[in-house]
Amino acid sequence: MTSDNYIKDHFPLLATIDSPADLRRLPEEQLPQVCQELRQMMIHELSANPGHFASSMGAVEIVVALHYVLNTPDDRIVWDVGHQAYAHKILTGRRDRFAENRKMGGLSGFPNPMESDYDTFVAGHASNSISAALGMAMAAELQGTDRKVAAVIGDASISGGLAFEGLNNAANNKNNLLIILNDNDMSIDRPVGALGRYMTEMTTSKGYNNLRDKAYRRLRSRGMIGDMGKGIVLRFNNAMKSMLTGQQNIFEGLNIRYFGPFDGHDVLRLVKLLREVKDMTGPKLLHLHTVKGKGYAPAESDPTTWHAPGKFDEKTGERAKNRAEYEPLKYQDVFGRTLVELADANPSIVGITAAMPSGTSMSVMQQAHPQRTFDVGISEAHAVTFAGGLAKEGLHPFVAIYSSFLQRAYDSIIHDLSIAKLPVTLCIDRAGLVGEDGVTHHGAFDLSYLRCIPGMTIAAPINEHDLRDLMYTSQLPGHGPFAIRYPRGRGVLVDWHNEMHELPVGRGRLLSAGDAPVAVLSIGHIGNLVAKAVEQVAQSTGARVPHYDMIYLKPIDGNLLAQAADAAHTLITVEDGTRIGGLGTAVAEWLEDNHRTACRLVRLGIGDEFIDQGTVAQQQQQCGFDLPSIVNAIINALNEQ
Repeated sequence: MTSDNYIKDHFPLLATIDSPADLRRLPEEQLPQVCQELRQMMIHELSANPGHFASSMGAVEIVVALHYVLNTPDDRIVWDVGHQAYAHKILTGRRDRFAENRKMGGLSGFPNPMESDYDTFVAGHASNSISAALGMAMAAELQGTDRKVAAVIGDASISGGLAFEGLNNAANNKNNLLIILNDNDMSIDRPVGALGRYMTEMTTSKGYNNLRDKAYRRLRSRGMIGDMGKGIVLRFNNAMKSMLTGQQNIFEGLNIRYFGPFDGHDVLRLVKLLREVKDMTGPKLLHLHTVKGKGYAPAESDPTTWHAPGKFDEKTGERAKNRAEYEPLKYQDVFGRTLVELADANPSIVGITAAMPSGTSMSVMQQAHPQRTFDVGISEAHAVTFAGGLAKEGLHPFVAIYSSFLQRAYDSIIHDLSIAKLPVTLCIDRAGLVGEDGVTHHGAFDLSYLRCIPGMTIAAPINEHDLRDLMYTSQLPGHGPFAIRYPRGRGVLVDWHNEMHELPVGRGRLLSAGDAPVAVLSIGHIGNLVAKAVEQVAQSTGARVPHYDMIYLKPIDGNLLAQAADAAHTLITVEDGTRIGGLGTAVAEWLEDNHRTACRLVRLGIGDEFIDQGTVAQQQQQCGFDLPSIVNAIINALNEQ
């Protein structure tokens, strides 16, 4: 926790702000200093306790202006994703706890209503802010209150399907929703698609700015800047914009009043703008241009790397080196390199990602085969259905999406891939517990939500060689939809490159033999922890416990289960996913269906709960499948015999 003396010495204005009410007591001319101190505090804190850096640095003035003009928390600010909300946390009573950000028992890395009344809605995934804020604005109308509601959304998030649905519905009912479009020409990687280009091109010439400002001053001098006057200025602005740029305004076409674009780093201008538009009737959108990483030169010059840079030297910007040459690669990097290797040999292979080329390492394929790689933006459902269309015409798509984000494409997986048995490989990154990103980002549910889909093949590699072999297997003829899940972070093999071969679908393997009356079944990377546990049990008790790597959850290897059940009175399943519907459930169903109910089953995994931020090790301990927990489960089962 940052000391009070350090805050007072280095951030004298921030030291006086314990809530937005304190901020609103400051004279306007001090707001630029507040912005400067916020940036300096974030640089200082995030250099030692890493988090999402560039997005929050770019949104400082928006945060300050909103809390200065709106009467928060009675007025509502709904953040989209929440990468941009660190300054918001600091200003809303969490300044002295900011050093605990993303730590077990500390602050969530994202807005969380259970943490603060100022966090009005859960914000970990993109594109939900407009719909949520519209619901709040409609509630204010129905309840007869004068509550103001603002949604803050980025230029990448606004391209998501849910954001379009919210925009389309915003003018259908009476509400006074304010949408702040934070346009920095970036998501994590640069935004793609027609709307991304539209956002980039929606700039104004010097002549347009001069005309707009002159018209505004003239109408204001004539007393026409009430609500009606603002509407006149708006219509004039958009008419001039259309004439000068040759573009129609997409938001005006949806009956949403449009203002902008304006400089999102001019905090005094933002305060003025917000005061002028906040009481306007009807939905409106304020378009602000910002710079991702603003105020820190290394982040401004390389915003993709500085989205979440890890630890760094706050004075020099030098980032801490995370990997020695002898350490394993990240699973995502093995995926990216393997995909290129497969694509070199198989011209039907194409790659698809949803706004995460660098996050999934699809960027490796993008560089090697740019014509065969597609970044569809924050549109996971579209990515899956698009893959289905490609597969229908004889191509083999590899779709790389984070597990928690793939949840938004569930209907597309069922309706657009599985019914037609289309050969699409779903490469599910960040499966299982993900650590500091916390509750919104855990890949806890993919094993369960995919297992119930007819015809779906589901596999998880224990190491990098298996990842490569599964990718190779999935693109062989005869398969329908094929899901491969792997965790965030590094693998276990320094020598990750193997000669790829087929891993027969539905067949697991015995990793370590034994004659103990207890057997352990695992799936995926967590099997490496199970192997250590089995070894520790052997050293401490002398018991040789068999360990089976199932590899495939669906179809599950019935022969291997029969072998395990025949030799053991207790089976222990271990999975890095929810116990409900996953490996443990699949084994329980097999035991029931095959009349092996005398065999006792112990299931380790994520319980029926949401898991907050912390390290992966802390989260595994909380869920009861860290190394000591697995060892204890085995020893308890042995003792019960």
